[in-house]
Amino acid sequence: MNYRHAFHAGNFADLVKHAALLQLIAAAASDPAPLRIIDTHAGAGLYDLAGPEAQRSGEAEAGIGRLTSARDAPAEFAPLIAAVKRLNGGDKLARYPGSPWLAAEALRPQDSYLGCELRPPEQAELAQTLKASALKGRRAAESLCADGFAVAVERCPPGGPVLVLIDPPFERADDYAQVVRTAAAVVRMNPAAQVLVWLPLKDLETFDAFLRDLEDATDAPILAAETRMRPLADPMRMNGCALVLVGPDKGLEPFLDTVCRWTAETLGEGGTARVYRL
Repeated sequence: MNYRHAFHAGNFADLVKHAALLQLIAAAASDPAPLRIIDTHAGAGLYDLAGPEAQRSGEAEAGIGRLTSARDAPAEFAPLIAAVKRLNGGDKLARYPGSPWLAAEALRPQDSYLGCELRPPEQAELAQTLKASALKGRRAAESLCADGFAVAVERCPPGGPVLVLIDPPFERADDYAQVVRTAAAVVRMNPAAQVLVWLPLKDLETFDAFLRDLEDATDAPILAAETRMRPLADPMRMNGCALVLVGPDKGLEPFLDTVCRWTAETLGEGGTARVYRL
C-alpha cells in the first residue's frame, strides 16, 4: 500500500480527527503551563483540494465540502470550520489544513509543536508550511524527517501538558504494535500526557485486537470512539475510523459522541457511532 493523504484530505475521517484535535488543544489552554504537541506522522501540512488527487477521489467534497455547507452541523465542528475558512479566505474550498497547520495556528506563545514525517518530499513541504508568514515568528513549530514513533518517546517531557497525535498510514505490518508501544511508553513517562490515536475501521477483529493489546500495555485511562460510515461487511474497505485517547480525557466523551454520530449518520450510508471507556 502506498498511502498518499492528498487523495483523502478533508474526508470524513479528517473531520472527526481534526475536530477532536482542536478540542484537546482548546481544553489544554485552561492550564497556563506550556503545551507540547508531538505529531508522529505529520504529512505535508496543507493539501490542494483543486489538485488531481483530491479531484479524483472526491473525498473532500463528500467530507469538508458537505460539512461547511451543512445547516445542521453541530457546534462542536465550529472551530474546524472557522480554521478552514480562515485558510481559504472565505467559503471557497481550495485548500485543506492538515494537523500541523491546525495545531501550529492554535499554539499560544508558550506552546510548541513538533511534526515528524519520514518521506523527504512531504517533510520539505511541511517545513515550508510551518515557516509560512501566518505562522513565522509567532509560534514555536518545527518539523523533523524522522521516525515519529521514536521521536514521540525521545522528546516527550517527563512532566507537564503533552499531546501526542499518532496517525500512521498503517502501511507496515507492525504499525499497530508500534502504536501500542509508543502510547504506553509516553503515558508511562508522563502520566499527564494525552495520546490521540487515529485508526481505520475495516473489521472489528483488527480493532478489538488493538484495544486488547493497548489495555494490556498500560493502566492509563482509555477512551474509544468509533465512526462507522457503513456496516463493517467488507474488510478490504475503510468502512469508518476510530479515535482512541490514552490518558486523561478532560471531558472529551460527549464531544466525541456528537462529532462521531453526526458524521456517521449524516455523511455515511446507514452509519452508526459509539463512544466508550475501556
